[in-house]
Amino acid sequence: MGARLGFVKEITLPQIHDPRGDLTFVEGGNHLPFDIARVYYLYNVPVDAERGGHAHKELEQVIFALSGSFRVRTDDGKTKSDFWLRDPRKGLHVSKLVWREMDCFSQGAVCMVLASRPYDEDDYFRDYKDFLKAATT
Repeated sequence: MGARLGFVKEITLPQIHDPRGDLTFVEGGNHLPFDIARVYYLYNVPVDAERGGHAHKELEQVIFALSGSFRVRTDDGKTKSDFWLRDPRKGLHVSKLVWREMDCFSQGAVCMVLASRPYDEDDYFRDYKDFLKAATT
């Protein structure tokens, strides 16, 4: 039996309703299948911009649209899928060995990413052919 290759899974975080507004929280290792090592967010993204365009060798991420919406296109080397993120309590868990591209950002969209590892340039596949070779072997 080989190692589990790349996968994508939608997750939903808890939501506490209150007349003053809703609250959602996330705990690494509880709501996520990993401890959170890094948090970053994208904002002021032009509506015609594309982000991502890479895969990771080891890092896992959960991507959220905190405000507005955008599309995440994923490719595990066999299956390509599109996911629209627009609900701040619903995230997209993207494992290692999954190529991701983000586009169609709405005006004012804010994308937050929770990552399993600190930034490491050596963890990236930035060339699609190199990714495909790793993902399909």
